Amino acid sequence: MTDATSATKHVPSSLARQTLLDRDLTRPVTDRPPIRLLPWLNVVKIGGRSIMDRGRAAILPLVDELRRALPEHRMLILTGAGIRARHVYSVGLDLGLPTGALSGLAAKEAGQNGHLLGALLANEGVSYIDHPTIANQLAIHLAASRAVVGSAFPPYHHHEFPPAVGRIPPHRADTGAFLIADELGARTLTLVEDVDGLYSADPNNPGSATAEFIPEASASELTSFTTLPFDRMLLEVMAAAKHLERIQIINGLVPSNLVRALRGEHVGTIIHSA
Repeated sequence: MTDATSATKHVPSSLARQTLLDRDLTRPVTDRPPIRLLPWLNVVKIGGRSIMDRGRAAILPLVDELRRALPEHRMLILTGAGIRARHVYSVGLDLGLPTGALSGLAAKEAGQNGHLLGALLANEGVSYIDHPTIANQLAIHLAASRAVVGSAFPPYHHHEFPPAVGRIPPHRADTGAFLIADELGARTLTLVEDVDGLYSADPNNPGSATAEFIPEASASELTSFTTLPFDRMLLEVMAAAKHLERIQIINGLVPSNLVRALRGEHVGTIIHSA
């Protein structure tokens, strides 16, 4: 053995020579609670079809509410895709495009909605940033401004998981907003839609006259629901949450709902992760 070999430094690690699939080996590490990176952050997801597609009548009052909330809260504002994404899905499916291609195309519209919102809030120092910047530089942007805007679509794109049935991407804006908020250890996640919250049946369906409002529920209780005001995949990712214990769905068309929700008031439907 040479002197160079004998001087080699070794880093002691129980994972060095073992498979990472050994649950008994990894449990002592994975059972530790992860660090909350931004525990003061409020994530607000604004619906594309429910809010942004309605134009100035819905967007401008909501922008005014966001302005009022800026001195009190630091926010990551995420936007979803609207009806144009459905048109993209329709054309893409007709052309035979795979799930990953459809995901990237739909995410483009979510980003366009984010650029619109960022422009309306530019006078307050708010700007739109892309996913790589959210992942690597969000803290420094929020040190310079009270809020930033981004896309709520998860950045899977071509690496999107294929669904069990069909080719429509299963991870969309609601799911993406939760994944980002939970990863950052955010204080809250508020889904801003055009309904008061969750109902036992679709309240906009003429045949659902007996739809009952549900003020609070757990994600596991909603797995049997056929109609939900958010992506069904959201229920699955909520079951694996590391930080977020609940989210709230509110009606963004009702004045002051967003400000009240950010202050911790119960103004819509609260869904618990566990």
